[in-house]
Amino acid sequence: MLKVQDITVRYGHVTALRDVSLSVSPGEIVTVIGSNGAGKSTLLKAVSGMIPLSGGVVSLNGTNLNEVPAHRRTGMGIGYIPEGREIFAPISVLDNLLLGAYSAHNGNLWHMLADVKWLSRQSDVRERLDYVFSLFPRLKEREGQIAGSLSGGEQQMLAVGRALMGRPRLLLLDEPSLGLAPQVVREIMQLLRRLRDAGLAILLVEQDAVSSLKISDTAVVLERGRVIASGAARDIMRDDRVRQAYLGKLVG
Repeated sequence: MLKVQDITVRYGHVTALRDVSLSVSPGEIVTVIGSNGAGKSTLLKAVSGMIPLSGGVVSLNGTNLNEVPAHRRTGMGIGYIPEGREIFAPISVLDNLLLGAYSAHNGNLWHMLADVKWLSRQSDVRERLDYVFSLFPRLKEREGQIAGSLSGGEQQMLAVGRALMGRPRLLLLDEPSLGLAPQVVREIMQLLRRLRDAGLAILLVEQDAVSSLKISDTAVVLERGRVIASGAARDIMRDDRVRQAYLGKLVG
């Protein structure tokens, strides 16, 4: 589904990614691990169209995305959940979710936000909303609550739910466990497994390398903007270099 071929990204004279390649198939979780500054978040921003490439190609189902702007990539089936969640704190949980549906529905955005009764008559949006609420019952309980008043874990659920409202085929997640309690992290990881098993392609950037590798099919290790190791996640966990640098204290 996703193919990243020899991409390079530069910020001025600084090269953040150099000749990075990877692929993600439907029903697969690919985790990218690496130290701070390795280029992990830059990779997701490049795939989502938030920053331009200096070289290489990003393609989705064989379609070259290099000249496709970020908002059109969302409409093509890419859901992006940035680090820090970036929910719309002053508005309700429900309105945050409706914003996520905008790319998958041809209605007017402000019409959607202004008239919930109108929304309830749109079967495609209602169906997706019911699906998100089935995954996150707590969001259903809090649909009228101001999003900024949610707990950190609930805000992460909202960020994932908002992305799912766009009917993505590929989900990009940047540090979904950041700042969350261990139990909430386990819930998020279990959810990603469910989404993978439902056929979603997932590209995951995560500092909690052990938790992410345990649920992943494939892993890529970035160091200073380059891929230094890649392969089956179980094999990466056994790689002595990776264990020493990222996993040693936790699994060694």
